[in-house]
Amino acid sequence: MTLPRPSKQTEYVHIDALFGEPGKNVIDFDLIETQFRHLMRVAVSVREGAISSSTLLKRLRPGSRKNATYAAFRDVGRVIRTVQLLRYLSDGPLRRRVTAATNKVESFNRFSQWIGFGNRGISADNDPIEQEKAMKFNALLTNAVIFHSALDIAEIVRQLLEEGWEIDPEDLAHISPYLTEHINRFGEYSTHELGIQPDAYDPKLDVDVTPLREQDLIAAGLGQAA
Repeated sequence: MTLPRPSKQTEYVHIDALFGEPGKNVIDFDLIETQFRHLMRVAVSVREGAISSSTLLKRLRPGSRKNATYAAFRDVGRVIRTVQLLRYLSDGPLRRRVTAATNKVESFNRFSQWIGFGNRGISADNDPIEQEKAMKFNALLTNAVIFHSALDIAEIVRQLLEEGWEIDPEDLAHISPYLTEHINRFGEYSTHELGIQPDAYDPKLDVDVTPLREQDLIAAGLGQAA
């Protein structure tokens, strides 16, 4: 990935290779300045709920009459991304925090996929509404299982404390709630009734099978007239 330069004349001594060929891929700060009022209006509208993010993305797209506001938003995003990436490269503690947070997100996603094992996690419905419902229901179930596991972990910690064990907070920080060994996704089925002998089957029906008269059969459409 090539980072954008703040101007065509900007060059760096040690990291210039990250920015590609000099004079190209430059942030248009003049455009950002001229579109600043529009950017703020859009940001406030989204924050206040006057326009949804999906509607905004539909209106601000590259092919919409070369939208200047879209181009300004794009360059603002490129500036923010570049600053964050440079901070990430130069700040060791920040890299460790980001890595830890990323690992947590990936662990949650893996756990969520493990919970949504039905149909191998593949949505068989093309309806976006149904797909969204499936995703939300899976997220709800995933969080419910995580909450249950967290309660179990807390109860075990209490029991260990009562038994005289010393619990180090740093040890607790390494315990993950994304545990699967204690979860039976298919439920439990009782088998204690397998040895019980059922009563003998009675084929007798409590129905009067007295032969019907011929005229009754004819009336019922089951016989033939002479």
